[in-house]
Amino acid sequence: MSQHPSYGKSNKGGAKRNVLKRFERIDVLKKLGRWSKEKNKRVTGLPKTPSISQ
Repeated sequence: MSQHPSYGKSNKGGAKRNVLKRFERIDVLKKLGRWSKEKNKRVTGLPKTPSISQ
């Protein structure tokens, strides 16, 4: 039995992601000047970040 042709190609690498990873959100907050290491020590509860178009 053959596989469907769509299984062989991976388009995942070039797709735009809607959700940023934690380190990406921290980088955005640092660029905006809203990140302080003393204030944001918890794992959860990071401030919201604006979406970045890439």
